[in-house]
Amino acid sequence: MAKSSKQWLRRHVTDPYVQRAKAQGYRSRAAFKLLKLDSREHFLTPGATVIDLGAAPGSWSQVAAARVQPGGKVIAVDLLDIVPMSGVTVLKGDFRAVDLLAPLGGAKADVVLSDLSPNLSGIANVDQARAAEMSFAALDFCQKALKKDGVFVLKAFHGEAFEEVMQRLKHEFVSVSVRKPGASRGESRETYVVARKQRNIDPSRQPLKQGVST
Repeated sequence: MAKSSKQWLRRHVTDPYVQRAKAQGYRSRAAFKLLKLDSREHFLTPGATVIDLGAAPGSWSQVAAARVQPGGKVIAVDLLDIVPMSGVTVLKGDFRAVDLLAPLGGAKADVVLSDLSPNLSGIANVDQARAAEMSFAALDFCQKALKKDGVFVLKAFHGEAFEEVMQRLKHEFVSVSVRKPGASRGESRETYVVARKQRNIDPSRQPLKQGVST
């Protein structure tokens, strides 16, 4: 085993959030990122409808399903298989192609969660561009599937494209807050953005995303 792999495994095994996730029945340590975000921002409320993009292995959907009861609904989608879980409708496929609106029965979601990450190439500017494109795709999805007074929670990555992602978020939402929950490792470039209340966007206008290049 390579030295870097041994270091990762050692850190993973001793990670307190990994240990807590196992003890509390969560599928990954990422559950604690969402728990912290919601404890501060209070967007997962009883009766809410939630769509979880990039949901595998399912820890965010677990958290959401528990917090929107009674009466709530969670739809989880990913290219990867997700083991079924109570209170969650699981869909396999690309959220840009999968018909996620059908399970809503013509309604729209109160919350869209996006913990999406691109497949990393190790080339910084390429990975930044890929992450930004996924963010823009999730924003496009919100225009179709999120209520005007709904909440969008997005994982974003600091780097060359971060300001362009923030520019579009501020263009399309009234309130935009950047958060770094404790379970997000300090050395990681990831951060989370909580955006509220979509502005009235003219659908004929071109989205603000032309500046990203690969």
